[in-house]
Amino acid sequence: MQPPASQASLTAHILADPLNPFPWYRVMREQYPVYYSREFHSWFIARYSDVQRVINDPLLFSSEQSIRSRPAARTQPTVRTLLWTDPPRHRQLRSLINQAFTPRTIANLAPRIREIVHSHLDKVAHQGQMDIVSDLANPLPIIVIAELLGVPTRDQKQFKLWSDIIVSPARQAKKQAVIEMNTYFQQIVDQRRQQAQDDLISALVSTHIEGTYLTDAEILSFCRLLFVAGHETSTNLIGNALLTFTEHPAVFEELRAQPELIPDAIEEVIRYRTPIQRLRRATTVDTQFGGHHIKAGEIVSPILGSANRDETQFINPEVFDIHRSPNRHLGFGHGIHFCIGSSLARLETRIALEILLARFKDLQRVSDVPLEHVSSSFVYGVKNLPLTFQRCA
Repeated sequence: MQPPASQASLTAHILADPLNPFPWYRVMREQYPVYYSREFHSWFIARYSDVQRVINDPLLFSSEQSIRSRPAARTQPTVRTLLWTDPPRHRQLRSLINQAFTPRTIANLAPRIREIVHSHLDKVAHQGQMDIVSDLANPLPIIVIAELLGVPTRDQKQFKLWSDIIVSPARQAKKQAVIEMNTYFQQIVDQRRQQAQDDLISALVSTHIEGTYLTDAEILSFCRLLFVAGHETSTNLIGNALLTFTEHPAVFEELRAQPELIPDAIEEVIRYRTPIQRLRRATTVDTQFGGHHIKAGEIVSPILGSANRDETQFINPEVFDIHRSPNRHLGFGHGIHFCIGSSLARLETRIALEILLARFKDLQRVSDVPLEHVSSSFVYGVKNLPLTFQRCA
């Protein structure tokens, strides 16, 4: 059953105001919790319990089949990698990444992250104004993931361009960006086969699963995933945090006085302005869901950003509250596809906020510069966020 004609453009409303989709999410939760979007040719899932059910059931809601259903996948073979793989292959691939992103490995990055944050803030400290996105939130995670992979940081601007295109709706440009990124990474892979270094690409080249080495296509797909996932989440989490704090200026002073609250504040930002708003799955068999008949192979899109504002799970969900407890948000997904970059994103954001609050005060958004949403229908973030500030004594 489709929504009545009067409500047939709910997703059109969301697209028209991507910085504030939350009132429309509420309409969905209350009236159309399982909603067919003609714009996206997919079923939008809005309520927390239903979103959790979808992302926790890879047998019924497949990541692998969702990517195979795309038009490009019908004309060219797709490489199964972590994001678009179901068990048991997913467990094998995930184990490789878990070895590279151990808690100790992530924690050991802290000194380098602090060094990068300080160096970028040094460049703007005397100005009294900066764009938190272009001056810090963009370059910080790109440098970190580039160094982990073994990619020269001098190419970071090109990688940011490719990454932004890949998460955008521009299909043809996306194909070209993938081709160019593959060509670049292939050169690095070839070099590492000749001379291994202490980086992730060398590890991917030398590793094997049950005696079988990864193919070049699998390695390239891993590199793309790690680079895009390794910085898009952090960039938007940092930007979303500063945007939200400027709307609640008392939070700045509270966090400056009690920096131990920063991790809880970050979790609330993840809930309140979820960096990845929705996911993509495909049903493996015909199923009844929320009173609707969904055919095998149809796309189901659980909306994390809506689940995180669900009134049945969160008290006053429209209120930003850094003391919220419990805070069982789904901002980084759940289950087997829990975001691989979540620990790194949390660490980078925490360190960035700690240093910002220690060095600057009276942080305010330049209100006459309009906010512009990133060019993506599933990522939440802003392209620019100019701030004024004063240096702490």
